Amino acid sequence: MGTFQIEGGQQLSGEIEPQGAKNEALQILCAVLLTSEEITISNVPDILDVNKLIQLLKNLGVKVKKLKSDTYSFKSDELDLNYLESEQFKIDASGLRGSIMIVGPLLARFGKGYIPRPGGDKIGRRRLDTHFEGFIKLGAEFRYNKEERFYGVEAPNGLKGEFMLLEEASVTGTANIIMAAVLADGTTIIYNAACEPYLQQLCVMLNEMGAKINGVGSNLLSIEGVKELQGCKHRVLPDMIEIGSWIGLAAMTRSEITIKNVRWDMLGIIPTTFRKLGITIERREDDIHIPAHTNGYEVQSFIDGSIMNISDAPWPGFTPDLLSILLVVATQARGSVLIHQKMFESRLFFVDKLIDMGAKIILCDPHRATVIGHDFKSQLKATTMTSPDIRAGVSLLIAALSAKGTSTIHNIEQIDRGYENIDTRLRALGAHIERID
Repeated sequence: MGTFQIEGGQQLSGEIEPQGAKNEALQILCAVLLTSEEITISNVPDILDVNKLIQLLKNLGVKVKKLKSDTYSFKSDELDLNYLESEQFKIDASGLRGSIMIVGPLLARFGKGYIPRPGGDKIGRRRLDTHFEGFIKLGAEFRYNKEERFYGVEAPNGLKGEFMLLEEASVTGTANIIMAAVLADGTTIIYNAACEPYLQQLCVMLNEMGAKINGVGSNLLSIEGVKELQGCKHRVLPDMIEIGSWIGLAAMTRSEITIKNVRWDMLGIIPTTFRKLGITIERREDDIHIPAHTNGYEVQSFIDGSIMNISDAPWPGFTPDLLSILLVVATQARGSVLIHQKMFESRLFFVDKLIDMGAKIILCDPHRATVIGHDFKSQLKATTMTSPDIRAGVSLLIAALSAKGTSTIHNIEQIDRGYENIDTRLRALGAHIERID
């Protein structure tokens, strides 16, 4: 288990370039299974979850070539489908939640797909019903081995287009159903589809491959099935979650930081939401510039004067992956804010570690926390803690970088799952952080 040792209280400065988007990369990588032709993907982040998925694809028989540090080619012309029923596959796939998205492409192209119950962040129950209900609507037969916790779908006679109204706007569920539907016979209509930038990018790539998807960017998708798809080249977006993390880092450490090449058109209400905490965000062409908040930052209130309430919602609402960052940033704001985590039931349970550091937080219930800001009149104090998941881990890291003294964070593999070489990149900004194996 790896550890970060952080000497906090340092003011940082400089420029940082966001990595490729983790959530998009996981979808795009699964889509290479839809064709036997070569696909080239650039701006692929070098992080644990993505590297695990690439290795799983290799084990399945995908020919993978690393062309540059962030660019790969994939060719899925000779797959070993027997691997899907092996014990090794159960081990490989169960440690990565993103592995669920190989089922749709395999079902579409080969008429069958299997997956063990996938792992991932411990942030509460994350149902897979949307995925499999969608496959069943398309004509697949579903089976579940309760003893081995192993899921399977089969469609030996192919899939047929169908109208479906999704019970929830699941991002991975929508992606999986889209990838199954692009090779189905007829037209599939998906209503209440997720429409995050990751999904938009997946649809753009599939259309480049010859798919016929209309309504991209909305929650109503029309997919006209085609017989086959071809290869293409695709570039992954910069990671909007990492961009939000750097905004939070700059505010908490009162540092002047420029985030380069952020794709403003794909950030939605992320900048607006950080501004609600009083953070100054300047647009400089396609960069974000955060000046040093030497006088702190003040939480806004609603028009009627009531306390600010920030909650997550499906896109184009505020992404739940950044609520943990906002919560940490609020601990040093001037004023109070209610953070309402609606979508996951255990994601706020890391706040006890912030309370240990001296933060004023009232955990109202598993979904709501009230934060009373210190206005930098009282620094957080260093402590020893363990990272519970990717986003909480980075939030605790930001807290440690702003705290007085030397903090220790264990289980940093959770952070490495989503952030590329984070200690090296933070040191380039002036942070005092060391990795201890």
